[in-house]
Amino acid sequence: MRDDLRELRLFLHLARTLNFGRTSLDCHVSPATLTRTVQRLEAELGHRLFDRGPRGVSLTAEGHRFREYAVDALELWRAYREEHPDPAQLTGTLAVFATVTACQVLLPDLLAPFRAAHPQVRLDLRTGDAAAALARLDEGEVDVAVAGIPARLPEPLVSRTVATTELVFVTADDRPDPGLRGPFVLPHRGLVRDAADRWFRTRRTAPDIAAEPDGHEGLLTLVALGCGTGVVPRLVLDHSAVRDRLAVIPTDTSPEPFTIGLCVRRADLRRPQVAALWSLTAQDTQSC
Repeated sequence: MRDDLRELRLFLHLARTLNFGRTSLDCHVSPATLTRTVQRLEAELGHRLFDRGPRGVSLTAEGHRFREYAVDALELWRAYREEHPDPAQLTGTLAVFATVTACQVLLPDLLAPFRAAHPQVRLDLRTGDAAAALARLDEGEVDVAVAGIPARLPEPLVSRTVATTELVFVTADDRPDPGLRGPFVLPHRGLVRDAADRWFRTRRTAPDIAAEPDGHEGLLTLVALGCGTGVVPRLVLDHSAVRDRLAVIPTDTSPEPFTIGLCVRRADLRRPQVAALWSLTAQDTQSC
């Protein structure tokens, strides 16, 4: 495509100057290259585009028609590229939301191909409560969210799985008789809380709740301090700064696995920055 566009531009410059020497100089090509370009176009079209006579160079009737085509073709290409920029020249900002754990564990590998391919795009990385991730995306606060994926994703959103992890019950490693009993430290809201509530219902148990922190990291701190038994994704536990002070409690049945996905608004897949990230995202799922 680039060679075709270059030939059209050379042709239009020559059609304007009607001077091989000047076009060769202005376009930084040798006279021989310019001549071969014109000859190649004429051979492909089956018509002469220029008359070369004692009085100089002039456009033929076919040359005039081809000039109109070349002008239209380059204008259409310009308009297309404005709407779909060259990925190698992407600029602007991509706002990404993820939890602290996802930032440390998942984002480096997830965003590395995008960063390498589009170094001019500024990454605006925001962290916070996992339960708020999809709401912030749906409301347009961010362009991308790495978050837990519910069984039924809101219609405006689309996701691609990047990791799955089991949910585990944990307690302080120095807690005597660390059986699966209360009190419990559970997330205030979100998919992990929903999964824990379903697990308790299947056992016909109403948990004695000691605390309901917003984030997984805060939950593990409370558990490590002996406030109760918690439930978290193993991915969070394995990368927690307090993991050495915690112990996993074996269970006969566990809450359903937790799926983490890269989420964007469906309509934003037409945006160059979002489309570029989506196309570079690996399809493989990481299991934890």
